[in-house]
Amino acid sequence: MVKYLHGYDSREQQRLIDQAGFLAPLIFPSVDFFGCKKLLEIGSGVGAQTAVLLGLFPDLQITSVDFSETQLAKAAENLKGFSDRVTLVCQDAEKLQLEERFDAVFICWALEHITDPQTVMKRVREHLLPGAKIHITEVFNSTFYYQPESPALAYYYRVYNEQQIGFGGNPDVGSQLGNLLTHAGFRDIKISHGGFHLDQSQAEELGRFIAFWKILMKSGAPGLLESGAISQFEIDAMESDLDRILADENAVFFYQFVHANATV
Repeated sequence: MVKYLHGYDSREQQRLIDQAGFLAPLIFPSVDFFGCKKLLEIGSGVGAQTAVLLGLFPDLQITSVDFSETQLAKAAENLKGFSDRVTLVCQDAEKLQLEERFDAVFICWALEHITDPQTVMKRVREHLLPGAKIHITEVFNSTFYYQPESPALAYYYRVYNEQQIGFGGNPDVGSQLGNLLTHAGFRDIKISHGGFHLDQSQAEELGRFIAFWKILMKSGAPGLLESGAISQFEIDAMESDLDRILADENAVFFYQFVHANATV
């Protein structure tokens, strides 16, 4: 199986569902699939984002592709109320081969885990109808900024990103979305940014996002522990640094991800 930074256990599967709900207000305002009928989702995982799409766009039929049978089995369970609108396909997106053609594509937090996202974009482009819409949301981890200085958090975050790179992923793939779409032959490309910029003027939101960030960071901990890249002491120190940021009167917590919209 392709190595995946966050793992596949039941706790991680629940995290993906919780994350989809938490981040939906930051992702979906820029997603417009009204008028579309058949959507291709790449990297659907446990179907967390799929469920949001089904609720927002009741006319969509969705084909969700993921390389993990484990994740797709959980997706089937999570989406059982939508079985008439969802088709789950276990495939490597770099070798995508489907008989259908689609008028919409959705990719979210998936290209960061793929070794050759350019090949994926070209394969996706081959499966689209003229005028099809694509929306992508991806990470740009180098944008993460915080105050006060937090050495344990900085160390953990560096190792976390290095692990993803070692697995063949790219924690800054969001910075390349325009290039990926251009080279795959898409047009009308529009790049925008989402994320958060929080401080003590928004103390409640600051607390919510730091709690979310702890869970996100710890989702990589089992693999990092297994590889020997970190110790439990370093996990605890990372959490303590996040607590100190939350308590600091001049706290700043900032991160930007990238949206890309385009057409065929």
